[in-house]
Amino acid sequence: MLYTIAVPRDLQAGDPRPLILALHPGGGSRGGPFLQQIVEPALRDWRAIIVAPDSPNRRWSVPSAEESVLFLLDDLLQRHEIDREQILVTGFSMGGAGTWFMATHHPERFSGAIPIASAPRDNPLDRIGAMPVHVIHSRDDQLVPIEPARAAADTLAERGHPTEFTELTGVGHYTMGGYVLALREAGVWMRQQWDKR
Repeated sequence: MLYTIAVPRDLQAGDPRPLILALHPGGGSRGGPFLQQIVEPALRDWRAIIVAPDSPNRRWSVPSAEESVLFLLDDLLQRHEIDREQILVTGFSMGGAGTWFMATHHPERFSGAIPIASAPRDNPLDRIGAMPVHVIHSRDDQLVPIEPARAAADTLAERGHPTEFTELTGVGHYTMGGYVLALREAGVWMRQQWDKR
């Protein structure tokens, strides 16, 4: 699996860092631009290791992509000092759907999830457990309706899960740069949830 990785310059032995798994959107996208244009600017203050794989077959929820992502995570955990209590999965559009998929099918692997501009589809929300989830969606998304994302966040909140929903306006589906600030704020919220443990 091809991937782009950003490692903090001040990384030192004995200093475990958070890990951010960033799943890119569809439409022929790759992990590198998503990491560089959205995730790194939004979550730079985390001083985390950020990895953005390239989907091997244009979807994140198929077995080959799922296996590749899990293999990549295992490899990174062996090669880098990672704080296993601070592993975040996030993604946009198709990557957001992949975020929902990973959070519901492998909740033991992640400490938090931030799906952006995506719907949970048929993923079993009851499997998320106590993982904090911050959902980001725009009311003006012309491709993915906001209602399923809002309903999923409401369902999680009603079940007592640590959940937040950020609703944007004036941002379309194809203006990813308009989500950077919301992702930054979601990152602050996520760190607050982790600090409560």
